[in-house]
Amino acid sequence: MKTQSALLFLTVFLGGAPSQAQSEENAQPPNILFISLDDLNDWIGCLGGHPQTLTPNLDRLAKSGVLFTNAHCPGAACNPSRTAIMTGLSPHVSGLYENRQNMREILPDAELIPKHFRNHGYRAIGSGKILHYFIDARSWDDYFPDAEKENPFPRTLYPDERPVSLPRGGPWQYVETDWAALDATDEEFGGDWLVSEWVGDQLSQIHDQPFFLACGIYRPHEPWFVPAKYFEPFPLEDIQLPPGYLEDDLEDLPAAGKKRGPNRYFAHILGHGQWKQGIQGYLASIHFADAMLGRVLDALENGPNKDNTIVVLWSDHGWHLGEKQHWQKFTAWRAVTRVPLMVRIPEGAAPGLPDGTTDGTICDAPVNLLSLFPTLTELSGIPSKADNDGPSLVPLLRDPESEWDHVSLTHLGEPGSYGLSAKDWRYIHYKGGDEELYHITKDPYEWTNLAAHPDHRDKLDELRALAPPSFAPFKKPADQSLPRLKWHAATDGTASASKPKGNPFAVSFTNRRSETVELFWMDPKGKPQSYGIVEPGKSKGQQVRSGAVWKIVDAETNQELGHFRVGKQKAKAIIPAN
Repeated sequence: MKTQSALLFLTVFLGGAPSQAQSEENAQPPNILFISLDDLNDWIGCLGGHPQTLTPNLDRLAKSGVLFTNAHCPGAACNPSRTAIMTGLSPHVSGLYENRQNMREILPDAELIPKHFRNHGYRAIGSGKILHYFIDARSWDDYFPDAEKENPFPRTLYPDERPVSLPRGGPWQYVETDWAALDATDEEFGGDWLVSEWVGDQLSQIHDQPFFLACGIYRPHEPWFVPAKYFEPFPLEDIQLPPGYLEDDLEDLPAAGKKRGPNRYFAHILGHGQWKQGIQGYLASIHFADAMLGRVLDALENGPNKDNTIVVLWSDHGWHLGEKQHWQKFTAWRAVTRVPLMVRIPEGAAPGLPDGTTDGTICDAPVNLLSLFPTLTELSGIPSKADNDGPSLVPLLRDPESEWDHVSLTHLGEPGSYGLSAKDWRYIHYKGGDEELYHITKDPYEWTNLAAHPDHRDKLDELRALAPPSFAPFKKPADQSLPRLKWHAATDGTASASKPKGNPFAVSFTNRRSETVELFWMDPKGKPQSYGIVEPGKSKGQQVRSGAVWKIVDAETNQELGHFRVGKQKAKAIIPAN
């Protein structure tokens, strides 16, 4: 990336002064434990996001190293954020801005963190969700579950009958937006328990070479189904609403902000009286994720790798639970952009920081998860990757009060829309030119938009100048590269009930007939649920799950034409010509 601003955070990091590792040729490379939690906002004890949250293990990790209290994600959704973290490439450089895009389609040759470390003497191993619903087998030496299957999720217990708590509002609603306490042990639940078991086993072994070990804890990602004991500390009658919620918080937003804020999810949840139940489910899922983290930390501390393992913990983005009348992610407000980031380095472990980190250090400099790639290479004393778009955090790990002339960018799903985080201020810019400005030290929940206030024109100009001078265009997914689902004509049998499992992904339905057709999802009871029509020659993208059956019907005659059974990956479904 090129930029004219010396202050811009997203500047290609070409290295600084030679690290101490370069003068210590015989230094033993450190192990790296790379932990992610999914959809976790600042609702953890040490960040104070919600007064009722229970996160003893996140808090103990924070106390044992450096906690970044002003850390932000590169993208406001899983795919752009995780792709940016793992490649070191900012969305406005790569052109990958949203979940529908395929990383390897857009960045076929990008080198991920594990592959880079493999190329420099490390064993790259991992478990759970690190990328967006795939593993990228070529980047790892070993993975659980099996990397060749490209499914990062081990078996997980879910209710037989769904939804449990929140009825579906329509095809627009994500099928996993639901919550309930399960009558199951952690081991019976599986999922993150199995991930923590596998990671813990790796940490308990002596390894012949330094390892890069990734641990992807999926909760608190939806659905918020976890064993009942994690719900028990949060009685429904005691649930408190989000501290950042303000009922009339949309009045001073520009048109683009008002459009981005209210969504159907929050209104739907309120309509069914499920707001506090949803908060309860999120708190329970965070508590569960924290317990799984505790299993991993215990394995490290009780095993042979404690004194030579760097620990890094992060979340891919935050989450709204009613703030700005919004539920989910996909916004540039702090509820989404601000994420937990913790780094612990034992003394003598890292050539790039021989003294290690100081317990209980707090850093409030504006940083971005894009910095993880260059930070880890510098700490480990291995060559940096020249195209990384973030500066190393080593200066701040050494001294949290170090001069830090950078800001942090979080991109929305289109070029030119982003949130910019400085030390005390936040600036939001929408593609059409609408703007928001917040003084975070006085207004941490972004309730008062100062963008139109004449007293803050200079600050607005200052932050505008720190934005990238250009944005890579959005790279549209290419349907021609997708595998093709098998068409089952009605003459071969009627559509049966779905047996959905796993997580959703996209399928594109293309109608090559001369008549309009209607799509029906066959629910688990064999009842057809309409998901709209597809005109002749047109295509319709649809979120699906493995094992789902989709019936195709002539929209005029209601005659069943055939069906598709969805496999395990993104695909295209061609409805053949008549």
